[in-house]
Amino acid sequence: MKITDFVYSALIGLVASCRSMTPMAAIAAARVTGRDTSGSLLLLDRPLFKYGALAMGVGELVGDKMKSAPDRTVFLGLSARVASAGIAGAALAPRGEEKTGAAVAISAAVPLAYVTLAARKKAMAGMGQTKSGLIEDTLIVALGAAVVFFATRPHRL
Repeated sequence: MKITDFVYSALIGLVASCRSMTPMAAIAAARVTGRDTSGSLLLLDRPLFKYGALAMGVGELVGDKMKSAPDRTVFLGLSARVASAGIAGAALAPRGEEKTGAAVAISAAVPLAYVTLAARKKAMAGMGQTKSGLIEDTLIVALGAAVVFFATRPHRL
């Protein structure tokens, strides 16, 4: 196994550092459109979890613009990032290396949550919460979609 085998897991951890539900929503969207992950994925193959992850991803994008939205580094925010990054990181890891993929994604998500929060606060000071949030959403959703697209393959019949 090479460290480069876990690039997608690390990148999805970066995505989780900014938006906790986007990694699972991106994996769920890939599954809905008939794409397979290299790592095994049990939860998001169940309709309740698959469509729930999509709904939570959209809900988070809306909720983040609210003035009452907590920082991503509060306990529940970090817990959500650990769960989402772990599930998505495992799914994007090579088969049989899911635990390592989860660990890589979590190891990227947690410290980067502090870095990305500092960047977001700086952006908020300059352009406001809504505009900075929309820009961050655009970048992170695009990154999440790209990572998952390149890390998955069309389902083989």
